[in-house]
Amino acid sequence: MYVFGKNVANEILKKDGKVQKAYICKDFNDRNLISALQKSKICIKYCTKIELDKLANGNHQGIILSVPDYEYCDLSEMIQKDDSLIIILDHLEDPHNLGAIVRTCEAAGVDGIIIPKDRSVSVNSTVMKVSSGALENVKIASVTNLTNTIKYLKDRGFWIIGTDMEGTNYTDIDYRGKTAIIIGNEGKGMSQLVKKSCDFIASIPMRGKINSLNASVATGIIIYEAIKTRK
Repeated sequence: MYVFGKNVANEILKKDGKVQKAYICKDFNDRNLISALQKSKICIKYCTKIELDKLANGNHQGIILSVPDYEYCDLSEMIQKDDSLIIILDHLEDPHNLGAIVRTCEAAGVDGIIIPKDRSVSVNSTVMKVSSGALENVKIASVTNLTNTIKYLKDRGFWIIGTDMEGTNYTDIDYRGKTAIIIGNEGKGMSQLVKKSCDFIASIPMRGKINSLNASVATGIIIYEAIKTRK
């Protein structure tokens, strides 16, 4: 797949052997990036801005990298600690939301993210760009069935905390120990089966006239409340 942007390029170049080819605008002036590409002996093709625009649907900042498709991790890799904190995304659809959530999870030290394989956004170039390269440092598992995955986590000592308008104030919930926080679909929220599987439902009070928050914003609020509690 193609990934683009300076921050993304810098993060990927820290991982040896991932870049297959680099496409750079003829007037690209980041000498450090060019030097890093040359040191890694990566093939560089110089292009016009119009040529780059055809490769990437977004602000590529003059650099596009061809890399292998994203490799999802095994779920077991993110639940090793006695106080693992993971995020479950219940069929999110917007890659910008996933990218923003990845960036927040990386900054907060979350152990991993779980997404379903079907009817859900997957990791693509937009997610990589929005995450500003944070995706390189965050584990993501893609699972076939969320309810079965939740049962798997419960059997291993996890508390499952869903998010919904009707629930307990998110500041009154104990997030200590092994915890999985579920964020629902942008429009529909959590599915009924997933909701029934939760041990607690966290609700963020809304004091304005709108009745919901952007999924990535809600995720950030809940994650940092969890971190504060876990200290």
